[in-house]
Amino acid sequence: MTTEVRPRRRSRRARQTREVWRAIATGLSAGFLGLIVLLAAIVIVIPKVAGATPMTVLTSSMEPTLPPGTLIVSKPVAPSKIHVGDVMTYQIKSGEPAVISHRVIEVRSRSDGTFTFITKGDNNDAADPEVVQQQVRGVLWYSVPLLGYVNSALTGEQRIIVVPIVAGLLFCYALYMVITGIIAAVRKRRAATPR
Repeated sequence: MTTEVRPRRRSRRARQTREVWRAIATGLSAGFLGLIVLLAAIVIVIPKVAGATPMTVLTSSMEPTLPPGTLIVSKPVAPSKIHVGDVMTYQIKSGEPAVISHRVIEVRSRSDGTFTFITKGDNNDAADPEVVQQQVRGVLWYSVPLLGYVNSALTGEQRIIVVPIVAGLLFCYALYMVITGIIAAVRKRRAATPR
């Protein structure tokens, strides 16, 4: 009898160990999937729905608040809604695509009803040249440290290819986890039923 009991205990222990590892793997997989979905929402979905633009901080001019590699999302606002202290994104030269994001240190109202702004990087000694309202692209809505590196690595064309591939792989992996869970449950039920 002792020789029969020990193998059963070992097989039960081995089964329990496998179940624990499977539960850990499932939990980690679900957490990873949740993280990917959250990042996709932060970088792609939320800005697109809100009409905002995700950008990456490339220089140290806004340190320590916005160090290089930070993802910033700039949301369009009316020039009259921009206040001292806001981090404003604006075209370096009017009509050109290159932009910069610096803190507004002064707002000037002109007699014709338009506004101009004086900005300065938090880490810079001198203020920037005056910015006219036609250059303004928006103000900082939210930022996420280090996520800008991912944003910079994936250009528009790459995102169109990479996002569906990653989503497809995650879906396949989730399907695999569901199927293996069902198979394990069926095996466990069969093992528990007396013959």
